[in-house]
Amino acid sequence: MEPERLRRRLGSAFRLRGLLLRADALKYLTEALQSINEVELDDVIENVIDAVEKQPLSSNMVEQSTVETAVQECSQASDETIENVFNIIGAFDIPRYIYNSERKKFLPLSMTSFPVPNLFGTARDKAELFRERYSILQQRTHRHELFSPSPVVAHPDDSGSKFQLKTIETLLGNTTKVGEVIVLGMITQLKEGKFFLEDPTGVVQLDLSKAQFHSGLYTESSFVLAEGWYEDEVFHVNAFGFPPTEPSATTRAFYGNINLFGGPSSASVKASAKLKQLEDENEDAMFVFLSDVWLDQAEVLEKLHTMFSGYSPAPPTCFFFCGNFSSAPYGKNQIQSLKGSLKALADIICEYPSIHKSSRFVFVPGPEDPGPGSILPRPPLAENITEEFRQLVPFSVFTTNPCRVQYCTQEIIIFREDLVNKMCRNCVRFPSSNMDIPNHFVKTILSQGHLTPLPLYVSPVYWAYDYALRVYPVPDVLVVADKYDPFTITNTDCLCINPGSFPRSGFSFKVFYPSNKTVEDSKLQGV
Repeated sequence: MEPERLRRRLGSAFRLRGLLLRADALKYLTEALQSINEVELDDVIENVIDAVEKQPLSSNMVEQSTVETAVQECSQASDETIENVFNIIGAFDIPRYIYNSERKKFLPLSMTSFPVPNLFGTARDKAELFRERYSILQQRTHRHELFSPSPVVAHPDDSGSKFQLKTIETLLGNTTKVGEVIVLGMITQLKEGKFFLEDPTGVVQLDLSKAQFHSGLYTESSFVLAEGWYEDEVFHVNAFGFPPTEPSATTRAFYGNINLFGGPSSASVKASAKLKQLEDENEDAMFVFLSDVWLDQAEVLEKLHTMFSGYSPAPPTCFFFCGNFSSAPYGKNQIQSLKGSLKALADIICEYPSIHKSSRFVFVPGPEDPGPGSILPRPPLAENITEEFRQLVPFSVFTTNPCRVQYCTQEIIIFREDLVNKMCRNCVRFPSSNMDIPNHFVKTILSQGHLTPLPLYVSPVYWAYDYALRVYPVPDVLVVADKYDPFTITNTDCLCINPGSFPRSGFSFKVFYPSNKTVEDSKLQGV
């Protein structure tokens, strides 16, 4: 295309998006896009403008340096597919995005006034932790069809079926009785035995004597939709429900292709047709999940022997071993014995050359493994413990708890924590048995958009790294390795798996096939 025509086309495309190109930037872009044929030109220009908008712009005047970065990013995007097939993402490597309610967008940390996360968080970090959990659930709830006002009401009666969310501030401002309202807030116990509902605008005491609880585990510090009436500074709750969940496809349709999940890809892997094709074609891909791999027990090592010999003709893509890696957690010899146990495991793996060459091994630490206490996210096992193992088994990764795995276009979150019991113990009201506990549990985690919807004194979190425990957008697979009985449940297009405790549940484990998203229950008892 002749330069003059291309220049005009670029100028008008940028103006349509409210941007103006400086002369040097326009000249650079014209030269860079000169060789592209007309059929692809519109898409390429769109991609360049998207890449420009991702950068922190001080005004609508676009400089040459900004355009150069955008072009570089677009040319990289086409080369990066092969690198992005399989990635393990540690909790401390997850990108930090902050929801901006004015722009209705998730902004990267660099475009906000927030400080870089620090393990020793400030008071602001602690307040922001709950505020961010609230704002994410609020925007998701507002977008749900029951709460979004329709732009045109065809019939006066139609508007009655929609609900309107109120804030606590609007309740506190009333001196008279307020009937039938719905409030989104967090359940807290500010005084012994008295529950309150809290949101960024205020706090109100709750009367739960007549409250009905919908399915789910309603713990302290979880966010709820409370329906009821307000009088004399008390909110009388008729019913509690959780904020509605949202499939990741809906979230992405609203926020575009930003990579909230993490990994080397500049955009969300969901948008890559090449990766999707690779995923569908590789039908042999297989992930094996085991939890509580007590490497100090002879029987566990024997069963691992059996498992490896069974898999050696067709090695799985990856073995995920979750802690605890010792059956007896404490004592001054723990680190030494763990080193020895890992060496024994490495020797077993080396006995099966096909598995040693082809499979990867990912280790997620458990709550009682050596490390800095029980605060989440938990760093990987120390390098001095794992050094010998990594030399013997080079395709091994010791990662954080929780961690994320990106395989082709699929997003997987793995979390090792005995969470079911913790949440049942901290319920405001234990659920009636109309639905089994695993279903309640899965619904709670996905509705809360967070792995530990519990008070910080029950499940401590590094305040500034709370975002690493988000389950939003909903992943394809959520693996919660818990000592509770194994289960596999699908909710909101998310496959939730608990492999169960390997030694305690008759040596059971789960096998996941990404190409058709199926899970197989496996057991080595009596083998």
